[in-house]
Amino acid sequence: MKLSLGPVLFYWDKEQLGRFYAEMSALPLDVIYLGETVCSKRRALSLDQWLGLGRELQGCTSAQIVLSSLTLIEAASELSSLRRLCDNGELLVEANDMGAVQFLAERKLPFVAGPALNLYNGHALAQLQACGMIRWVPPVECSAALIRAVLEQMRELGQALPEVEVFAYGHLPLAYSARCFTARAQNRPKDDCQFCCIQYPDGLALSSQEGQALFTLNGIQTLSAEVTNLLADYAGLVACGADLLRLSPRAQGMGEVIEAYQRVRQGATPPVFVEGCNGYWHGQAGMLRVEEVGLC
Repeated sequence: MKLSLGPVLFYWDKEQLGRFYAEMSALPLDVIYLGETVCSKRRALSLDQWLGLGRELQGCTSAQIVLSSLTLIEAASELSSLRRLCDNGELLVEANDMGAVQFLAERKLPFVAGPALNLYNGHALAQLQACGMIRWVPPVECSAALIRAVLEQMRELGQALPEVEVFAYGHLPLAYSARCFTARAQNRPKDDCQFCCIQYPDGLALSSQEGQALFTLNGIQTLSAEVTNLLADYAGLVACGADLLRLSPRAQGMGEVIEAYQRVRQGATPPVFVEGCNGYWHGQAGMLRVEEVGLC
């Protein structure tokens, strides 16, 4: 089983990003994703700087470096930037929008199909394989049973299986909107947000009127309130056909998270319980822990 570090979903400044990736470069990661996937206004690093960072990481780590695309394209300028990203000529691209798939297919370039592409069956995967897809990141709400069924359908279609990368740790990206929720929370218009999301390095917590943690707001992105953690489900991840486990960056403690997954993939017994939710993995409501629904 390989370990991947997903793209940073939150808005961190250049210095924080530099420190973070310097730390990550020394850890046992097989794939590192770079780039802005949430909001085109976040320009802590330009595309050229992301590419430069990718070159630096290639020089100090054996991990594969992948450049992730924006998830929601809303303007011609963003489409132009997406085209430049797909034309980078150096790094494999994770397509998070069908526009990126089209650009990459036209250029006959291989790509990773990100979780926001919403691919749920073997026919859809076969179609994207014909376009150049080599790795599939299932949508975050997919259960182990669904992933097994999709891969079995591909076998029945006579298709070679792509690499499968499961979102195993982090706040789950659930939805995207044209509206910036973080700006709205500070009574700012989206066009004059003053980059207020940089104040929330792990997103802005949102609770229900009853005080229950409900979501995490991150600009135009809505994430789960709790962090998902599938470490206790490691055997099931192997059994369902996962090749990579994606660990989504958080502002603190990622080194410890990666080391915990490293110990288990090297043969240590997975923990019985971990902090975080894993309901989706078991076909239940995503915010639930398995023990809450009697599946442990």
